[in-house]
Amino acid sequence: MRKRILFIATGGTIASEVTAGGLKPGLSAEALLRAVPAIRELCEVESLQLYDLDSTDIGPDHWLGMARAIRENYARFDGFVLSHGTDTMAYSAAALSYLIQGSVKPIILTGAQKPMGFDTTDSRVNLLDSFICACGADMHGVMIVFNGRVILGTRARKTHSKSFDAFSSINFPHIADLRDGHLTQYIVPQFAWEPSFYDNLDTRVSLLKLLPGADCSQLEFLLGRSRALLIESFGVGGLPHGMHRAVLAAARAGKLIVMSTQVQNEGSDLAVYGTGRPLSEDPLILEAYDMTTEAAVTKLMWLLPLAGNQAEAARLFYAPVNRDILTAGRK
Repeated sequence: MRKRILFIATGGTIASEVTAGGLKPGLSAEALLRAVPAIRELCEVESLQLYDLDSTDIGPDHWLGMARAIRENYARFDGFVLSHGTDTMAYSAAALSYLIQGSVKPIILTGAQKPMGFDTTDSRVNLLDSFICACGADMHGVMIVFNGRVILGTRARKTHSKSFDAFSSINFPHIADLRDGHLTQYIVPQFAWEPSFYDNLDTRVSLLKLLPGADCSQLEFLLGRSRALLIESFGVGGLPHGMHRAVLAAARAGKLIVMSTQVQNEGSDLAVYGTGRPLSEDPLILEAYDMTTEAAVTKLMWLLPLAGNQAEAARLFYAPVNRDILTAGRK
């Protein structure tokens, strides 16, 4: 029996057209499907035009809208493909991984570096590959399909701004390859027969990227406006000694502080250096370890409405979701 797939369009480069003001989304979901007729030969497909946005304009309210659209149609379809702009696709994939947990049905995000109407475009291949993946027997949960790679939604990051090889899987292998229409799968994503859906995010989460010589003013400003702060430090992690007091005081006042690293691969280890060890020994300071920034930020947004205290927040943060964290539980 042919699978039934819902195609959800949100805009992005894949649907963009040339205008006097630059590339802007304009092609409908049905127009995208007509451009790749092999999709309808592969499966039964229906379309939903959810948004028509450049992904720079997509944020938490849109993530909730995507999750809601999938939840409302979950029983009627065998899988879901979402077209999305590449610039924030990794954030959306991570957010959906927390809003829809344990899905036995594939939820695939894809897009393109060049619009569908261009002669040299990756749109057709990426879109067809996504539907091939959505029809796969062992594809479960949220993932990104792009340039022949299948990447878990919590592990993706855009690492090239122009080339077709736009996304990488960070600190985790990509789970499958697609070549000439053939799917070769290496890892089966985790799933549950009954998924868990969530419908709330707390956006009072901030990100501080440390600069050499930074003082406490930015830190204090963000702490004053946020319930949770992710700090991207240097190397394996650490914090200038002049910031320790402010961070520890904020944690004791109820703020969630997560230490991470600006280095893309291999993750953090606060305990290595003297600038990080006092923080690693404090149970109120959390550490992202091998998580991506995209996953850590969206996971904080997801857990804040659920956690009644810092201990519960820490438990939720360190509990793996869609293999988002491998190195945890040291404290």
